[in-house]
Amino acid sequence: MSGPDNRALLPAGLRDVLPPDAEREADTVERLLAHCAGFGYERVKPPLLEFEEGLLSGAGASATAQAFRLMDPLSQRMMALRPDMTIQVARIAASRLAAAPRPLRLSYAGQVLRARGDQLQPERQFNQAGLELIGPASPAADAEVVSVTVGALEAVGARDLSIDFNLPGALSAIAADAALPEGDLADLRAALDRKDREAVAAAGGAAGRTLAALMDAAGPADAALSRLRETALPAAARADSDHLAEVVAQVAARCPSLTLSVDPVDFRGFEYHETISFSLFSLAARGELGRGGRYRVEGEPATGFSLAMDRVLRALPPSEPRRRALVAASLPADATLALRREGWATIATFEAEADRDTLLAEAHRLGCTHLVTAEGLEAIPPAGDGNGE
Repeated sequence: MSGPDNRALLPAGLRDVLPPDAEREADTVERLLAHCAGFGYERVKPPLLEFEEGLLSGAGASATAQAFRLMDPLSQRMMALRPDMTIQVARIAASRLAAAPRPLRLSYAGQVLRARGDQLQPERQFNQAGLELIGPASPAADAEVVSVTVGALEAVGARDLSIDFNLPGALSAIAADAALPEGDLADLRAALDRKDREAVAAAGGAAGRTLAALMDAAGPADAALSRLRETALPAAARADSDHLAEVVAQVAARCPSLTLSVDPVDFRGFEYHETISFSLFSLAARGELGRGGRYRVEGEPATGFSLAMDRVLRALPPSEPRRRALVAASLPADATLALRREGWATIATFEAEADRDTLLAEAHRLGCTHLVTAEGLEAIPPAGDGNGE
């Protein structure tokens, strides 16, 4: 397993990100978070791994099956690699920033590692970026998180975006109202994940009929909300539905180009969301770009959105490559400072006495379109056109 071919092999779901993709991702993350900073979201940086009992408790308990674990050689305690950064930001808000004034606006970016991928996202390690708003429980808070995220994506070039809103607490509220056994609740959840109408009706009795009506409510937001208003729901589910309707109205006003839909019984992802959750899509990429929703931090209301950057990049138009100029080694070190400030990459040679033909050949070999000499910056002819080679 030590040969050159085997050394390049990586475990399933892991990959090297090479030029220019790594630079493009880093630049996109910084521009996304800069947009969020303009709305008061301040950046935090949690560690890559934590003690297991801290990371995977509370809201993090739902991520237990996705966490890699290892023994800390110093403390001899079990640690876990983060499968999701939201749960870490929740811990920070409840501990180190417990005394900070609310509403608390935080943003973050970093690598996450999950035990397994799925068909839509086989990658097990990817860069996650997001924002969290801790304190307010109002629909306006959810609308802000959605609109700021959408605005950040549009600022980096994303188009044709859509949001699908969900009611993650509906199943529990309906099951509690019907006094369903816990085993029936698990069967109902599985049937709803499969969109299996017959299984939903068979497993839930009266609750199954209500959930089937919620399945019928899925679709464009206006029509879906109209069906929800006509559906008899327990008080808790009705409150969530009314909250959702207000969020949709505010998001529609703030993001007029955004396509809005509702699927009340979509419960995919980590299970810490309550009241409402939402998924973000683009016509330019397969699968969801990110997911968010309302949850609680040590009893305190919170809402947030996280993005999978590998999918976000697939939804963006190709970026212009950085302009590259070859620099003769005989020039002083500060000769190309202005070019770098303008965004150029200046590639220095190491042979001070190289003639022009040698410089042109080296520029072509290194992918440069320009040459910097004592006379200044000049465009060079393409390789093989007979000029300069």
